[in-house]
Amino acid sequence: MTERRQMDASEIVFDVLEVGCDICAVGHDSYVIGEIDEQTQASRTLDRILEKYGNRDPLRWQIVAYLWSIGRFVELTSEPTRH
Repeated sequence: MTERRQMDASEIVFDVLEVGCDICAVGHDSYVIGEIDEQTQASRTLDRILEKYGNRDPLRWQIVAYLWSIGRFVELTSEPTRH
């Protein structure tokens, strides 16, 4: 069994960027790892990252905050609805 490292948001982001996925925050509570084709090409490496760090859900807010701090975000704006 592989020993899991203690998770750190910046390390996780760096590892994902290193494999070529354009991870970015979406709004202030979510993030995406990148385009589907990026994820598909890097799927084995992304699986190893998941195995290395385990469940990232407890760090979701820290990952999002770190992505904002380094300028990797998409700010959501509300659009008026038409009826």
